Amino acid sequence: MEHSRKKENLQELDAIALRLKELRKEKGYSNYEHIAFALEMSRSAYWRLETGANFELKTLIKVCRLLDVSLEEFFRGIDIPNSKQMPDKDKNS
Repeated sequence: MEHSRKKENLQELDAIALRLKELRKEKGYSNYEHIAFALEMSRSAYWRLETGANFELKTLIKVCRLLDVSLEEFFRGIDIPNSKQMPDKDKNS
């Protein structure tokens, strides 16, 4: 079960990373190096975002601000396969 949970988390990160890449291109940043420069981050740090290897919410907020995209709009464009809801606490009591 633990292995399944890790795999699901990776799928979610992959979906977020793909959305970042799509939005970057839509907003005219043809190369990830240009957006890394605009965000004042290293190219390798931004590349890790787009590959889902390293992700922090505060960095996502910075990227969304630069691209003039709200967090709501960002997440609306993500299709996360097999998302599972949290169990209802009342059922476990």
